[in-house]
Amino acid sequence: KEYMLNLLSWDAMRFYDQYIITVAIFYVIRYFEYTQRKEQEKSQLALKNKEMQLALLKSQINPHFLFNTLNSISMLISSSKEKARKVITQLSDVFRYALDSHSGELVKLVHELEFIENYIKIQQVRFGTRLKYVVEVEPGCTSLEVPPMILQPLVENSVKYGIGPKDDGGTINLIIKRVEDGIYFEVTDDGLGKNASKVLDGKSTGVGLKNSNRRLMSIFGRRAGLKIEAREDGYTVKFVIPVIKNYEPAVTKEVAELIEH
Repeated sequence: KEYMLNLLSWDAMRFYDQYIITVAIFYVIRYFEYTQRKEQEKSQLALKNKEMQLALLKSQINPHFLFNTLNSISMLISSSKEKARKVITQLSDVFRYALDSHSGELVKLVHELEFIENYIKIQQVRFGTRLKYVVEVEPGCTSLEVPPMILQPLVENSVKYGIGPKDDGGTINLIIKRVEDGIYFEVTDDGLGKNASKVLDGKSTGVGLKNSNRRLMSIFGRRAGLKIEAREDGYTVKFVIPVIKNYEPAVTKEVAELIEH
């Protein structure tokens, strides 16, 4: 009885209060440590994901493109050194743009179009008049921002699987215009289409095409993914992206430099 009464004393109650408070603080600290650890794991996973995206972006310029371009330059040197120098300059611009794209920042559409134009001009050295390129850009769209090198894999697939294998060649059309949901992009060619040895049906194993699709969905959501159609008379690849006013790069400059090194 005396022991039980002591448990109910004021001093004893104060001791139990301190114990309960101490236990509560302990579990609060454990909870915050758990939350912080989860955030660190999430950040590490995000960084690894960005490392993978940057690695894919670095490999997006097809080695065959470089090999074929160097062959074209080699042939031009004997016939026209001026044309050879021009192609070398264009190739330098293409690779400079590709290297500058590792920061994760969006770029002006006008710069992306200049990059595609240089890429096409280099390909035209190889294919000559068999490869034609038509651009239709709605006024006011060139100042918009897009992921760098997002159009190159689409154009490359048209050249490689649509126009290149076709005896009489063909035309690649790039259409960019405003729509209700955002900005509409379309790359269409009149090449082999379904008759190509490798049909661009959305199941392609091409790294560049898959990378473009993943990057679009990662930045703009699943609705911005590529829509691909293989026809008898060519390919069509299209997507719509919303206009982003305030965009924070997915990879900081410091992280990009670290990954690059």
